[in-house]
Amino acid sequence: MKVIAFNGSPRKEGNTSILLKTVCDELNKEGIETEIIQIGGKLVHGCTACMKCFEKKNNRCAIDTDFVNECIQKMIEADGILIGTPTYFTDVTVEVKALIDRAGLVAMANEGTLNRKAGAAVVAVRRAGATHAFDTINHLFGISGMFTVGSTYWNIGMGFEPGDVKSDTTGLESMKSLGQNMAWFLKKTLA
Repeated sequence: MKVIAFNGSPRKEGNTSILLKTVCDELNKEGIETEIIQIGGKLVHGCTACMKCFEKKNNRCAIDTDFVNECIQKMIEADGILIGTPTYFTDVTVEVKALIDRAGLVAMANEGTLNRKAGAAVVAVRRAGATHAFDTINHLFGISGMFTVGSTYWNIGMGFEPGDVKSDTTGLESMKSLGQNMAWFLKKTLA
């Protein structure tokens, strides 16, 4: 079993990364392989609605000038998907939005290649607006026929400066619970 995690923060070792690593540590304890891919801060192109993915049906986006097709392939191969983002004006980063739009459309064009996978949003926030970012990510999971995994609270950690989320005990406990819940779900559904 494998879970792929995407860090949508331009801060490679920032709060989003800390939260994702906390979830992945719990998955690793349960024997589930994890991989975190840095997408934040990289040049990615948004969906152009060219609909070539519906013509070609090859599990690829027609835009081949960035690494999003590699991300889509990793999503297809994974059993679970974590998408992490900081909160930017109450929403996800542009890199996360590009991944959501392009991967979601490619999955639809190819008869639901993300269908029945486990998915979870992980959001870092300074103060407010995180639930909208959380919802944005979860919309991908819902429209793709995925199972959204929850925690004991929203999958949100609070902090502004890199490392601040380490002081958010509720946020960290939510991430640990999320990792445990995703591990349980994957073991129950893939056994």
